[in-house]
Amino acid sequence: MTKEKDNKSKSGYNAKDITVLEGLEPVRKRPGMYLGTTGPDGLHHMITEIFDNSRDEAMGGFCDEIEVVFLPDSHIRVTDNGRGIPVDIHKNSNVSALETILTTLHAGGKFGDSGYKISGGLHGVGSSVVNALSVYMKAIIHRDGAIYKQKYSVGKKLTEVEKIGKSEKNGTIITFRPDDSIFSTIKFDVDKVIDHMRQQAYLINKLKIRIIDARTYDKKINDEVFYFSELREKLPSNTFFFEGGIKSLVGYYNVNNKVANPNIFSFTKVIGDVHVGVALQYVEEFNSTILAFANNIYNPNGGTHVTGFKTALTRTINSYEKDKNVTKEKESFSGDDVIEGITAVITIAMPEVQFEGQTKAKLGSVEAKGIVEKSFAESFSSFLEENPVDAKSIINKVSLALKARKAAKNAKEGILRKGVLEGLTLPGKLTDCQSKDAKVSELFIVEGDSAGGTARGGRSRDTQAILPIRGKILNVWKSRDDKIFANEEVKSIAVALGCGIKDEINIEKLRYHKIIIATDADVDGAHITTLLLTLFFQFFKKLIENGYIYIAQPPLYKIKFGKKIEYAYTDKQRDKILLKAGEDTKVDVQRYKGLGEMNKEELWETTMDPMNRTLKQITMDDVIKAKETFDTLMGSDALGRKKFIEENAEFAEIDI
Repeated sequence: MTKEKDNKSKSGYNAKDITVLEGLEPVRKRPGMYLGTTGPDGLHHMITEIFDNSRDEAMGGFCDEIEVVFLPDSHIRVTDNGRGIPVDIHKNSNVSALETILTTLHAGGKFGDSGYKISGGLHGVGSSVVNALSVYMKAIIHRDGAIYKQKYSVGKKLTEVEKIGKSEKNGTIITFRPDDSIFSTIKFDVDKVIDHMRQQAYLINKLKIRIIDARTYDKKINDEVFYFSELREKLPSNTFFFEGGIKSLVGYYNVNNKVANPNIFSFTKVIGDVHVGVALQYVEEFNSTILAFANNIYNPNGGTHVTGFKTALTRTINSYEKDKNVTKEKESFSGDDVIEGITAVITIAMPEVQFEGQTKAKLGSVEAKGIVEKSFAESFSSFLEENPVDAKSIINKVSLALKARKAAKNAKEGILRKGVLEGLTLPGKLTDCQSKDAKVSELFIVEGDSAGGTARGGRSRDTQAILPIRGKILNVWKSRDDKIFANEEVKSIAVALGCGIKDEINIEKLRYHKIIIATDADVDGAHITTLLLTLFFQFFKKLIENGYIYIAQPPLYKIKFGKKIEYAYTDKQRDKILLKAGEDTKVDVQRYKGLGEMNKEELWETTMDPMNRTLKQITMDDVIKAKETFDTLMGSDALGRKKFIEENAEFAEIDI
């Protein structure tokens, strides 16, 4: 700790800087109001709230190192070498400033003029919310030559502030354990936290952030000293320290992608007391990655700074094309065209920042739009003029997106027109049912002509329609809309359903209220099921939300013993049936390699008969849980996909 930091801690941040607005009781009654959810996201937000306080010290220039430690029994410890939370008596609460901050809602050093000029935790509720929702919290403060300690539980103090020793350091150590009666799980995902901390290290130059996984450490840890050097030496840790800032962050996200323009655009600017920065680069993909931060808080839902960025990006690129006529496009580029394939980071830091909700997922500060829009437009215009190779690559990339959008629109309208004509243009491979009542009608999407033939023979003609698809359909996760809408399998499914696609979906026109995916019970079948679920998630989300998508559960085995026939849907069921059959009985076990190997009676009895079959109904919860897997397995990150497969190979028994 330098003398300069010591002087700042003595003169610039004391109990008088802490403002109290109201009490704490509502937090345990309605935790979702403060964390957004009591699921895994809310659990991890507990770490973020404590970390953000340390991060704000770094933003103010008072801290250059933060450490997050995962301890046994779901305990978390966050340490910083900042000024240390004040421990002197607060004039309004008549208790220490430390106790006031950790036990009172809306108490912190971020409301008045003497605490933080720029911070992420403006509402001042973070620490007290974490305390209220933890069964255990302990604060260790190094400040003014001494070490202080206080313990809490569910938002209330267990001990008074106690001076426990001398120290030449400054800083704060907060340890907490979430209340498992509040959260659906208290199991932390270390990788998720590492990703967040990596982002923060990119955003704050010269801040070192270390994450240590000590969950299996079986020795006592002295949590009253700094930085736990014995843990750093003995346990896995991740340390992040970057000097390239947001430009390096864009490079990190594009490391496995083929870039369209060679040079990363980047600028930072100080306008009065506002800091603004943007970095971007295009890649040869169609998906965009836009990361937005306000006062170093990640805003997954964007906000006014993102609106300003998109407005300026669209206007600047159109202006450049109009002036230079690179592609001779007569039609202006749309907002969707200019963000296709972009990786961008937008960051703004300002006093009195306004977020929409305590989780800070969206920036609401009106003035941020104009600041970002004006400053980015000026800098990006200069970049395009000074870097003609990059400019040409960007314009060509955007022009290609425009052509694809127009082609997709035409193909999409073609599908919608066919849907309007209904039965007159139904795909030839569809064997429709006789009923016109969607409530009792079912569509089986089956894998291949062989299974399609068996299903046609075994179905109930009145209510069950059969649509065979050819092998593995298009991966819509990695394809442009024009290619998707032109795909014959996708068109067949869309026209058969008859309800439209994406925003044009009209549930009242849906021809079947049960859409049943029936694939082989093997790895290829599971892959096809995943591709179909991806299609429904991307283009027919309302069908999932309304509970119309199902997965059939065909058996793996047909087992004959004596005069009995039983079906097994898992290896475990097979073993149980064989045990029941006994050693003296003649047993015949048939392993189905696919639906086409069943005769029509077997397929009807096991998979299609509503009285006997088992269906798995797909909900949005299922899809949300699978989304990360979709991103990994269907995305462009080959290294991430390889890592996922290697880590999960032992769990490859399919149970959809």
